[in-house]
Amino acid sequence: MAKIVYTVSPEDEEIRIDKYLTEQSEEKLTRSYIQKLIKDGRLFVNEQVCKSNYRVRSDDEIVFDIPESIEPEILPEDIPLDILYEDEDVILINKPKGMVVHPAAGHYTGTVVNALLYHCKDLSGINGILRPGIVHRIDKDTSGVIICAKNDFSHKNLAEQLKDHTINRIYEAIVVGKFKEPDGTITGDIGRSSSDRKKMAVVARNGKPAITHYHVISEFAKTSFVECKLETGRTHQIRVHMAYKNHPLLGDILYGGKNAEYKLHGESLQGQTLHAKVFGFKHPRTNEYMEFEAERPQYFDELLEIL
Repeated sequence: MAKIVYTVSPEDEEIRIDKYLTEQSEEKLTRSYIQKLIKDGRLFVNEQVCKSNYRVRSDDEIVFDIPESIEPEILPEDIPLDILYEDEDVILINKPKGMVVHPAAGHYTGTVVNALLYHCKDLSGINGILRPGIVHRIDKDTSGVIICAKNDFSHKNLAEQLKDHTINRIYEAIVVGKFKEPDGTITGDIGRSSSDRKKMAVVARNGKPAITHYHVISEFAKTSFVECKLETGRTHQIRVHMAYKNHPLLGDILYGGKNAEYKLHGESLQGQTLHAKVFGFKHPRTNEYMEFEAERPQYFDELLEIL
């Protein structure tokens, strides 16, 4: 078990303990998980069991244990992959909308990793048994190009390219509203939202720098078809930046609420209308620049025609 200890600072006085720990924890613990620890009697304040509605005080010592988790066995699955390119070092696929990239709570089957384990003999092991080969990810409801590494050498090289922002990543999106300028750059540090831990947000502190360049391809009555080029790659970056500028992605209820709702053929869109169109990189072994494009999914093209 991992023992966690916090000492409350004066500026954090009177915050509910579950909210305090959710905001403070480097382990990104959820509020419900904290409440379960309290309910199970596993969380102590000044050596005393506390209640979930307890409000912390200056110099309180909070101590609790995180039970060791047992990682589930991830099995190969015969799931078809739309392979754009493959060699001994890398594999690029066009991920469909609705497919999770790697196993996580609630999604231990049907992921890209399950499919890769069936298709490939070897995958890099840097990211552990739950994410073999996974160098980067895109959201479940985002379609398009992702690259996976077949060995640690390639993985480290690609990770460095991502860190140096030298990989060319271009997305296509349909967003709510029209832009004043056809081209622009959105900046704003992105971090965990203080009001909703499931969301990211543009924040004033404790965020990471994020830069998104956009170009308006077409405008419709109440929406716009845009191209977004990532200079950085933060979690939900395009979704957060577009919502920040009052242009949430169509179908993205998490960040756009009711403004993002849209029905296609009588059914509500499931998730954001976002497609990772282009992925350009230097091959880890040859250093040759390579660039690949992924075709948009059918629903995306149908939606463009309707709009």
